[in-house]
Amino acid sequence: MYINKNLSVHVKDRLDYCDDLVIRTFPELKIEVLYFGHLVGEEELKNNILQPFSNTNDEEVKIILRRKQYQQEEDINLMVKGVLEGKALIIYQNSLAYAVDIYVPKTRSVTPAEIETVIVGSKEAFIEDIGTNLSMIRRRIKSDYLKVLSYNIGTITQTKMYLLYIEGVTSPILVKGLQEKINNIDTKGVNDLNQIIQYLDKKPLSVFPQYFTTERPDVSTSKLLEGRVLCLMDGSPYSLSTPTNFFEFFQSPDDYNQRWLLGTLSRLLRFAALFITLFASALYVAVSMFHYEIIPVQLLHEYIQSRSKVPFNPVIEALIIEGIIELLREAGARLPSKIGQTIGIVGGIVIGTAAVEAGFTSNVLIIVVSVSAISSFVVPHIIMTASLRITRFFFIILASIFGFFGIIFGFTIIVIHLCRLKNLGEYYLKPISPLSLKDIKDTIIRAPYQFFRK
Repeated sequence: MYINKNLSVHVKDRLDYCDDLVIRTFPELKIEVLYFGHLVGEEELKNNILQPFSNTNDEEVKIILRRKQYQQEEDINLMVKGVLEGKALIIYQNSLAYAVDIYVPKTRSVTPAEIETVIVGSKEAFIEDIGTNLSMIRRRIKSDYLKVLSYNIGTITQTKMYLLYIEGVTSPILVKGLQEKINNIDTKGVNDLNQIIQYLDKKPLSVFPQYFTTERPDVSTSKLLEGRVLCLMDGSPYSLSTPTNFFEFFQSPDDYNQRWLLGTLSRLLRFAALFITLFASALYVAVSMFHYEIIPVQLLHEYIQSRSKVPFNPVIEALIIEGIIELLREAGARLPSKIGQTIGIVGGIVIGTAAVEAGFTSNVLIIVVSVSAISSFVVPHIIMTASLRITRFFFIILASIFGFFGIIFGFTIIVIHLCRLKNLGEYYLKPISPLSLKDIKDTIIRAPYQFFRK
């Protein structure tokens, strides 16, 4: 054989039982090429492997291998790693190995955002290729102050992750703090950026999200400009930014792409929806069980007549209807989009009407739960929406035990919890707690750009 068994066989032994490994040989040149066909691009393979080594003599091969795209490798581990990362390994005369990068991932094209839709603003969203996602950030921030640090997460998967920040804008303490957390991750592998968040969470038992994720490159860019640290992961169509605060989850790109009065009105509407989705069902339970005297006399007769046919007490009634709403929401999310919308609308109308006619629930509760469910969709970030849905059940239980006092007590507990939450040294309720008047202009309201600091 023209190739000594040592180097070639050693690499093949490391890649044994990999039937998708492609091995091309050029016997007259004493060259063997190893790569995974589904990781490489056809054009790159043709330009860097097939054409250069076809109809070539031995002297020309030595000249070709001196080109900069052919990187000589001496470590067997780096050779195997290069092949796994989409490179082609060229073994020449058994004694020399060269790696050439011909990796072209098979990914979908850039598409509009599906979850975080906006009326006015950029339509493109991240995809699963980390290189494409990084290019969308670089295209928006053309500065050498944008720094990118690379990590490989998982002892087996070796998933690539980038940590981005703007030098001179982002605090070095924040960068160092996140680096330490990433370096302490000990796992065999991760599949998505949301799994990384669970490793980084300082308070994993908290129901509220402590890291901000988005599928939009324009939002990610704004987070970098605000001094946040950003993370991108290969295979995940999202970015992660930190430190975050409670008010970020009620902000939308539309707030900044239209006049400040409209943006402020939209935010006030979202915070109103926050209180409706948290307290509407709980108030119904509290009023029905403890404080029915506050019901206006004109409505009291209709309310009593509606409740007279219901065999359950208000808390059981509320929990059942809220549970049905959650089932419809989950079914609508899992089914194909067109079917899901139909099931959600028809299912809600049919079940609601049938439940009232059968005396299973009252008309008032159907209205309350419907308004509460609609209000939850006003919150622009789905992660916070899920947190509010869980918290709503907490308030219903407290209202059934202590009435209005239970709601006030629960609200106090939630506020204290939010005030104590910190992420990389930053308070979760900043700038409300601790109070910072100069930063409050971009929280509940969106002030004109002339009032923002540079």
